[in-house]
Amino acid sequence: MGLKGQFPRGIINCSSLTGLDLSVNDLSGSIPDDISSLLKFVTTLDLSSNAFSGKIPDNLANCTYLNSIKLNQNQLTGQIPLLLGTLTRIKTFDVSDNLLTGQIPNFTDGTVSVNYANNPGLCGGSLGVCKPNGSSKSNTAVIAGAAVGAVTLAALGLGVVMFFFVRRGAYRKKEEDPEGNKWARSLKGTKAIKVSLFEKSVSKMKLSDLMKATNNFSNSNIIGTGRTGTVYKATLEDGTAFMVKRLQESQHSEKEFMSEMETLGSVKHRNLVPLLGFCVAKKERLLVFKNMPNGMLNDHLHPADGVCTLDWPSRLKIAIGAAKGFAWLHHSCNPRIIHRNISSKCILLDEDFEPKISDFGLARLMNPLDTHLSTFVNGEFGEFGYVAPEYTKTLVATPKGDVFSFGTVLLELVTGERPANVSRAPETFKGNLAEWIAELTSNSELHNAIDESLVNKGDDNELFQFLKVACNCVTPNPKERPTMFEVYQFLRAIGSKYNFTTEDEILVPEDISANNMDELIVASEGK
Repeated sequence: MGLKGQFPRGIINCSSLTGLDLSVNDLSGSIPDDISSLLKFVTTLDLSSNAFSGKIPDNLANCTYLNSIKLNQNQLTGQIPLLLGTLTRIKTFDVSDNLLTGQIPNFTDGTVSVNYANNPGLCGGSLGVCKPNGSSKSNTAVIAGAAVGAVTLAALGLGVVMFFFVRRGAYRKKEEDPEGNKWARSLKGTKAIKVSLFEKSVSKMKLSDLMKATNNFSNSNIIGTGRTGTVYKATLEDGTAFMVKRLQESQHSEKEFMSEMETLGSVKHRNLVPLLGFCVAKKERLLVFKNMPNGMLNDHLHPADGVCTLDWPSRLKIAIGAAKGFAWLHHSCNPRIIHRNISSKCILLDEDFEPKISDFGLARLMNPLDTHLSTFVNGEFGEFGYVAPEYTKTLVATPKGDVFSFGTVLLELVTGERPANVSRAPETFKGNLAEWIAELTSNSELHNAIDESLVNKGDDNELFQFLKVACNCVTPNPKERPTMFEVYQFLRAIGSKYNFTTEDEILVPEDISANNMDELIVASEGK
């Protein structure tokens, strides 16, 4: 973007930031010595292709969640902090094309990807044994030193030229790829790969069919982006519409991915978005889903014009159906699944506004502590209102974390407010939706939270009962929250007169007690 200046210390105000990419700019100066206090939860740091100078701060080793560090193509000097080798989650470390010297860190994990190229002063490990500095003052040493200096100066000059050449190339690539889908064009030789399908009713497809249906995965066909990947609108020549999701890059092998797909393909419920099939091409993982004509719940609750057209019965129907789907995932699905990314964006609506849950089970396919999806996070980390408060202390995904996230969705439905930006709160209020509700409760003003467009239409008792269920879901203490099965039962009772549900597809689980539910940690990295 051509940004200039020093490292932006104001980034400390982005207190929940997990990924920072400032690459290919003109930033200079040193990397802050207190970087760990500026980026407390950072998992991916990319400062490559800038003009940063000085030493790599030792404090960077205190960013214990880091799994990727890219500092290549800068003007960094001195020794790489050996403490960086203690970062247990690191997977990528690149400091190539700098002026670094001395011993390189010893990463304990042999799977770490490193690249130290074009730092002639580095030694250790695969770069060779580090030799102590000699003290000889002979003419030979002086001559040798001068020769080395000349070579270094020439290399530096070449490095500067190459630096600007690479940067210019990066900008040129952006100009040559305005659609941002160069990755799709790279699949040209794999178009004959078949799409593995789970439903016999779907006609046979190949990768070429997906590419044609999405206009080669054009940006104009994107209908949603999130932590697990990007969703594209796809339309076949016969008019059949569906959705294709390109997953974020994963380190899982093709065999592991295929195994996960076989599991997810068997997970079927009327309130889940049907997974129709999948395709593996080179490093790309593509999922094919049934089309949901009415899109995301989020877009209906928070439209561009600010006016939500969903009436109360429609909102209640969506809440009950979604709760039923989540309860089924927690209690009756085999294997049981914690969603870990619940928001109004993962609840899609079909042609009858029946809610369908998307992204279920996909957390297991993502890299641990990935920039876009933390293994432990409940909800959109960028939208802090969905994250259970205990997350920052425990870093563990639990069913009660899902309940908190879904409780925030219920609050969205009944208040019309966004999860992290409450329009009706005072300007001095800096909290999220759940915190605003807690403040109103303490002041005996909870009734003021209900969406004004829903009030005085004969359903006020239902509205308040619904609000109370939502409040129970977002209580700070996870042990005081209901289970997802109980949430469904509460909402079903509120909407009993509407006959939204004709039968109960969820069996009463034997381990319904809150104590046992805390042990339901099924969405771990392994199976």
